Amino acid sequence: MKLFVGLGNPGTKYANNRHNIGFMALDQIAFDYAFSPWKKKFHGQIADGRLGQKKITLLKPETFMNLSGQAVSEAIRFYKISSDDVVVFHDELDLAPAKLRVKTAGGHAGHNGLRSIHQHIGAEYDRVRIGIGHPGHKDKVSSYVLSDFGKADQNWLNDIIRGIGDGATFLAAGDPAKFMNAVAMRTIPQRPKPNSTEKKDPKKKLDPLDSRTPIQKLMDKFGY
Repeated sequence: MKLFVGLGNPGTKYANNRHNIGFMALDQIAFDYAFSPWKKKFHGQIADGRLGQKKITLLKPETFMNLSGQAVSEAIRFYKISSDDVVVFHDELDLAPAKLRVKTAGGHAGHNGLRSIHQHIGAEYDRVRIGIGHPGHKDKVSSYVLSDFGKADQNWLNDIIRGIGDGATFLAAGDPAKFMNAVAMRTIPQRPKPNSTEKKDPKKKLDPLDSRTPIQKLMDKFGY
């Protein structure tokens, strides 16, 4: 089995904060794949279900961000799994909005939720880094992540959250590349395919009876 952890702060006050995008991601997965109702456990909320062949438990810690590791460590001890089976969804300042990356192990880059998880289970777990952009100065970070997404953010936010739902089975199966591709199908505008009928349009071919030189055609076009 795998433990999917979404980071955020509990309560309606924080529900739409940038810091709570991890909660939003798990809510989408639970909805898309008909997981069990949320219930209290491990100092948080959990829901159970399956993604493909994998049994998955979703966990939203309710200890507030800087104590997230407590809930995660209790869950992995209960299920007798290792940190390798943990995937953490969290907001990422160093990625532009609508960008997403999957990372294994490494530092916590000052993220309070990741710092707490490092302290409890170490660094050997997977992370889904969901870009929210940076406010431009480190002194503005706290107020930025604890403020709600704006109206201008709603389109890309909806796309990336739905994309996470689309690709969740690939992530559970250990295929981050296909997972990120599924997200990209939502967040990156797809180029329209060329219309084959236009290629065969005889009107767009050169007129074989037109004997004018290119210079003469240009002069005729502009009325010289």
